[in-house]
Amino acid sequence: MSLTMNRRRRAEVVIPQTWLSRMRDQARRAGGRMSPVAETARDLATHRIEDARVWAAPKLDQAAQSVEEQIAPIVSAFLTEMARRIDVSSTKKTRRRWPVLALLSGVAIGAVGVAMYRNNAQRWTETMRESMRHTGSDASKWVGDKAGEVGEKADKAADEISGKMP
Repeated sequence: MSLTMNRRRRAEVVIPQTWLSRMRDQARRAGGRMSPVAETARDLATHRIEDARVWAAPKLDQAAQSVEEQIAPIVSAFLTEMARRIDVSSTKKTRRRWPVLALLSGVAIGAVGVAMYRNNAQRWTETMRESMRHTGSDASKWVGDKAGEVGEKADKAADEISGKMP
């Protein structure tokens, strides 16, 4: 066996053919010696697996009977109770009435509120119209009065100015 370096600085192992042929012969002889041992191990494993199956079969059957007689009724009762509790058809009839009733009550109260609002808004509008009518005539009367007063003051001022001036 020799170790050489090539140009890329990588080590290469060179194994002579004679050494490989010796190793192959030794492996064949060892395989020939191990073959009977492997067959014995295989036969022993097969017998052990059969023994385990013979032992386990009655245990599994006993466990199945126990589950069927003791555990299954409890689980079945539990699942039946849960199905009854979450059943949609039974809860729809009893629990659906209250939300619908509350919704209809809310709609009725809202309708009454809208009617009252409109009535109040209409009354307010009418009141404002009348107020504007009165206020409008009052305002024009007030403006007329003020204009008359200002006119009188202007006349007095004009008379004073004209009287003072030669």
